[in-house]
Amino acid sequence: MRYDTRYRSRSSLFNWSFPAGVKWLIISNVAVYLIYFFGSYMRGEPIFSSLELVPAQVIRGAFWQLFTYLFLHNLGSVWHILFNMLTLWMFGAPVEETWGTRRFLSYYFICGVGAGICVVLVNISPFGNPHQRVIGASGAIYGLLLAFGMLFPNQTVLMSFLFPIKAKYMVMIFGAIAFISSFQTGSTVSNLAHLGGMIFGFVYIKTQFGSRAGSSFRFDLQGRWREYRMQRARKKFKVYLKKHGSDRDPWVH
Repeated sequence: MRYDTRYRSRSSLFNWSFPAGVKWLIISNVAVYLIYFFGSYMRGEPIFSSLELVPAQVIRGAFWQLFTYLFLHNLGSVWHILFNMLTLWMFGAPVEETWGTRRFLSYYFICGVGAGICVVLVNISPFGNPHQRVIGASGAIYGLLLAFGMLFPNQTVLMSFLFPIKAKYMVMIFGAIAFISSFQTGSTVSNLAHLGGMIFGFVYIKTQFGSRAGSSFRFDLQGRWREYRMQRARKKFKVYLKKHGSDRDPWVH
């Protein structure tokens, strides 16, 4: 299977395009949120409770929850769905344009369902809560962040919409935060789902594309050490030339 490298760099992250997969995911999520919101308001209690991800129920056969929980978002905070949909558009559109709609959607749901599986497996263990309810597309969104970082590792993005940083470093930071936070208890955010989405996304990309995927994504410590030593050698060489009366700047390979 070929790995398309034509899109390894981008001049602009915001191309204002809405490819079909991203468009219909956003429409579906917003439509379900509105039905969820007004339906719960009219009934006086949450609807769609059977579509939320509950590990104990999944083990008893409610496997559809591994899929349906991705379309439900927190009714108490509109920022939950706004942030997820904005991130889906910003990072999902370039990925879909690179891979095509079919592969993009397959990847999105593999990451989302994979994140749900991680949540179920951990919460049915003695260390988890089998009755913990989980909703939101964040597991799939984190998978998209990983894919973007591997496709466009040197693209400068605004981390948290404030700090310019290369995409590959942003993904590493988010991954580290998700890993560390997954050990915390009492949080209302499912960091385990975030981490699970990235893990399944990484496995998918490596399985599909092998060593060709994200070759410039790796943090090459050995290469950086060689570069550091080369810079030091160049500085010492310049100092040596100045001491011997040469004012010309040398051309060093």
